[in-house]
Amino acid sequence: MNHASMSWHCKTSFIAVALILFASTVTLAKEHPPNIILCMGDDHGWDETGYNGHPHLKTPVLDEMAASGLRLDRFYSAHPSCSPTRGSVITGRHPNRYGTFAPNYSIRPEEISIAQILGNAGYVCGHFGKWHLGPVKASSPTNPGAMGFHQWLSHDNFFELNPTFSRNGATPKKFQGESSEIVIRETIRFLETSKQKDKPFFAVVWFGSPHEPYSGLKEDLALYADLPDRYAEKQVKLTSNETGRPTKRPLKDVLQERYAEITAMDRSMGQLRKWLRDNGQRENTVLWYCGDNGTPGDGIVTSPFRGQKGTMYEGGIRVPGIIEWPGKISTSRRSELNTVTSDMLPTICEILGVSLPNRPLDGVSLKPLIEGTMNERPAPICFWTFKGGDGSNSEPYIAPALQSGTTPLVKMMGDLHTRKFRNFHHPNIAESDFDGQRVILHDRYKLLVRGLGDETNQELFDVRSDPGETNNLIESAPVVAAELKLQLRDWQQSVLQSLTGADYD
Repeated sequence: MNHASMSWHCKTSFIAVALILFASTVTLAKEHPPNIILCMGDDHGWDETGYNGHPHLKTPVLDEMAASGLRLDRFYSAHPSCSPTRGSVITGRHPNRYGTFAPNYSIRPEEISIAQILGNAGYVCGHFGKWHLGPVKASSPTNPGAMGFHQWLSHDNFFELNPTFSRNGATPKKFQGESSEIVIRETIRFLETSKQKDKPFFAVVWFGSPHEPYSGLKEDLALYADLPDRYAEKQVKLTSNETGRPTKRPLKDVLQERYAEITAMDRSMGQLRKWLRDNGQRENTVLWYCGDNGTPGDGIVTSPFRGQKGTMYEGGIRVPGIIEWPGKISTSRRSELNTVTSDMLPTICEILGVSLPNRPLDGVSLKPLIEGTMNERPAPICFWTFKGGDGSNSEPYIAPALQSGTTPLVKMMGDLHTRKFRNFHHPNIAESDFDGQRVILHDRYKLLVRGLGDETNQELFDVRSDPGETNNLIESAPVVAAELKLQLRDWQQSVLQSLTGADYD
């Protein structure tokens, strides 16, 4: 080869390499950040899955997710009830910071939501199902749209078969069918639209199941027709589907319907995963499932834990938790790290490389856990049921007319088939504000505190060796208890400072 030929060959080779590098750069530039889908069952406790050893329930989809993804065996809801836990997902903050103390307490409009953050990062954001952080009507300052979701088909609270939803704040409309399947069908419509627009999507899917009152499709009920007869001997209190008022029914019948709802929800998760797979989205989608609190008294028959929904024992706050992300979690793993719903926002922010809100957060990023490099939690998890009264003597944070819901549900509240929400100004901190059941969970030790001053009651458990919380170590480990109590008090002070509205200045 002569010199000219060699020169031409080198130039063409250089050009070819440059073109390849340019093409690679263009491809990388066009690659989407991961899609995010956060799913949550309503009153779905830790043991109510096949993969956690439930003796009756059939949850093949959740079992498959647990077998292929990251199984969070010590995953907690931020609160033992629904509205507060949902607030923790949206904000990454404990709900007492913004006055979402209990069910039917709204969020505050000034909170920075995960949907607002992702919307600013170029995501299309949708909410589907239970909202319960304020009314979903258009005029509400805390509806999903006000919190950053571009589209929503949502309910103020929970729902059963043939549910009623509001689309983007419009007049509620009834949908015929099984509620979990309806919610997923609407979610998939949203995902398809986002895919057509070539936009990354963020979807929050909050099922109405398996919250009571229970109902199920015939084929799902048939799966549980042969539950043990011993359950028929006990009567439990729950809501009547006919009257919306409290009634008592045999536990066996109640469990048959509850389990049917869980199975339908599980099947719906399968429909969502199938769409992701069939449309080439599964590898690059973070799919995170959890419950919002422990199992209620009408359904808690097989839990290995102490307590139930509404309590701070493990049975009230430990819930199923699974993350699937095939592109990054290629082999199944089980984690014994303490994790909580407040971790969702900081985890997603770090995955995407976006800044956290400039205010106190209570969650930590689990991105290192997803990557397999996180061996301990950098900060304890704190829980707190605020004992501040009903707010009747306080100034409403939002005008009462804006806090009235529109989507009907079976369970009545007084004479209403809808819900009214509340939130109150809390400008000053008093010693009495520190009351209420509160907990600090630091690796293996869990301190529970009730009361103030001389009326304080404390329990300390090693939940690693004593998951049933049967052995109170308060007398045998006083130094551990004292240190945790100081940390808990400091955390409460920070939370109360937020509650005054200081974070919004």
